[in-house]
Amino acid sequence: MRTYELMTIHRPEMAEPDARWQSRILEKFLTEVGASVADIDFWGKRRLAYEIDKANEGYYTVLTFAGEPHHVTALDRALSLSDTVMRHKIIRPEAGPPRASRKGAKRDG
Repeated sequence: MRTYELMTIHRPEMAEPDARWQSRILEKFLTEVGASVADIDFWGKRRLAYEIDKANEGYYTVLTFAGEPHHVTALDRALSLSDTVMRHKIIRPEAGPPRASRKGAKRDG
């Protein structure tokens, strides 16, 4: 199993308890498909860097879980269809940023 981080931004019209509940729904979804949730970090309502769907703020949540690639595919599809999620991003933190190719790399000396 691989470790993934999911960041979601829920709509600002929701009440904070409803936004927290949506995070628990995501946790339940992941456990039902066979992934294991390690941590849920609810950041609360924050100002967006840019306007999304005429909204300037949203409820941020970061969820860390372990799962297989097919779990990520199912989660991505479910979040794309959700009316309460404005944006989401799933990453593998241990994968790190892509490496620069050797062809264009500059050498010291």
